[in-house]
Amino acid sequence: MVKEQLKILVKLAASDNEVADKEARLIHMIAHVNGISKEEVDSMLKDPSTSIGDLSTLTDDQKFEYLYNVVQLMKVDGQVFKSEIVFCEEIAEKLGYKKGVVGELSSRIFSDPSITADREMLKKKAQKYMK
Repeated sequence: MVKEQLKILVKLAASDNEVADKEARLIHMIAHVNGISKEEVDSMLKDPSTSIGDLSTLTDDQKFEYLYNVVQLMKVDGQVFKSEIVFCEEIAEKLGYKKGVVGELSSRIFSDPSITADREMLKKKAQKYMK
């Protein structure tokens, strides 16, 4: 499942036609924590067009983690493009959330991954957007 999440993050990072260094670092950090090699991530970054699998089988906690990570990645380079917002909203819908969850979480998730938000509070807010 972690590889599916990385594919989503790579697609988001590439949605503005350029993967910023900060975006690549965050993807590599998430991969490293989950035991995925740098080479495998580099391969994903070279070909961001791979398809995303079925997200409906994820647990609620996994869905929230996916959503949290895509919103953080969208913000990590300090620039948020319309294409990134649209992509995040599409992923949110595939995860079973309403599009509005992206705006709700975006206002509370920091662009710097070392500054962590109150995940339990955010998870409760996100639950209100479940379809």
